[in-house]
Amino acid sequence: MFFAQYYLDCLSQASYMIADEATGNAVVVDPRRDVSEYLADAEAHGLTVVGVINTHFHADFVAGHLEVAAETGAWIGYGRRAETEYPIRKLVDGETISLGDVTLEIMETPGHTPESISVLVREHGDDSVPYGVLTGDALFIGDVGRPDLLASVGVSADELGAMLYDSVQNKLMGLPDEVRVFPAHGAGSACGKNLSTEKQSTIGEQRATNYACAPMSQEDFVAIVTAGQSAAPGYFVYDAILNRSERPLFDPAAAPRPLSAEDFTGLRASGAVVVDARDPQEFAAGHLRGSVNVPADGRFAEQAGTVLPTDADLLVVAPQNREEEIVTRLARIGFDRVTGYLRSPDDALAALTEEVTPASRLTAAQVRAALAGDNPPVVLDVRNCGERGDNGFIDGALHIALGELPSRLDEIPRDKPLVLHCAGGHRSSIAASLLRHHGFTDVSDILGGYAAWALLNTPATV
Repeated sequence: MFFAQYYLDCLSQASYMIADEATGNAVVVDPRRDVSEYLADAEAHGLTVVGVINTHFHADFVAGHLEVAAETGAWIGYGRRAETEYPIRKLVDGETISLGDVTLEIMETPGHTPESISVLVREHGDDSVPYGVLTGDALFIGDVGRPDLLASVGVSADELGAMLYDSVQNKLMGLPDEVRVFPAHGAGSACGKNLSTEKQSTIGEQRATNYACAPMSQEDFVAIVTAGQSAAPGYFVYDAILNRSERPLFDPAAAPRPLSAEDFTGLRASGAVVVDARDPQEFAAGHLRGSVNVPADGRFAEQAGTVLPTDADLLVVAPQNREEEIVTRLARIGFDRVTGYLRSPDDALAALTEEVTPASRLTAAQVRAALAGDNPPVVLDVRNCGERGDNGFIDGALHIALGELPSRLDEIPRDKPLVLHCAGGHRSSIAASLLRHHGFTDVSDILGGYAAWALLNTPATV
């Protein structure tokens, strides 16, 4: 058996290829949109991709099923409840897909979404204990998938919760302890709240350590699973719809267009949104007025999808020679309307002095002094709820998590100075730039975030 996991750190997303090496037949599960790695591996190992399976309608990225099918002629499989604009093979509970001696068995495991499935993998068709199970977003390492109302139109939260309880407590926990668990996401994903950094586990380990796998009533399960979930990023609905749709294919050969400073500013004046992927400190030193800072060195795609509009043309300012990477990472979440990028950003910004402005970043000591002054700023905490509960918060701070910020701008005062913070200063730069983009004028963020504030304000011990 050939078995490979492909893990994308930026989206905490795992995809898989399983094949029978004797027949060469392979299936790809939950592929991302840039599919060259799967195709290269298939060619290198003499494999033919005959099928591509999505465990559910993903909301956090645009899956690459259409791209794989276009390149290989493979069929596209979903759980039987899925409805799409393109032809699919509807996979039913207990159905076996033979790749040769290697076989895949479909398990319906709804609850994250109604159409969710898991895939049991057997190295030999008559193995009594499967090699592993690809659990999609039903079961993670250390967590389970949130009941996803955004991707589940027409189904209530209670119905999804009941489905997920049965899928996890009865179906998945009914498998032997030795079965390996291969989820679709890891730590950092917004598809759950307590995901592990581990990339695989076993049913036995999850039975012993995963809070949602402990025996409990359905009522208790739904309460504990739904409590404390962070806000889903704004692009999730957009991507869930795209994954149902017949959409344009991603073309890795269609390189982004380099633009002169004049062309770039002309498109910006016509309404294109500038996404500046440089480091927060570089951005703070000088950026095009109104740019939204989403640093490349981080969870770029997820954070870009959180704060950028899905219906706008985009212009990219990237770290030098990383333009194509940024465009690909935007395409992974369906943001295809990239008009071009700024060639040689340092030189271009130097030539656009009237359009360039710094961003205010304050030390924790400066913020403490400002709060004690005559015109104290409003402090805005953009961390998630769990971070505040675990680590503390600044007294009197307004709390709006970054994922909720674009839809709650009207709750933020425009007539007072604003100071934003996150845990370490990365997300606060994103949030502060978003506020400036929307016309807020007196906006700063805290260098070092809450960690710096807590260090400054923690009494020294003797």
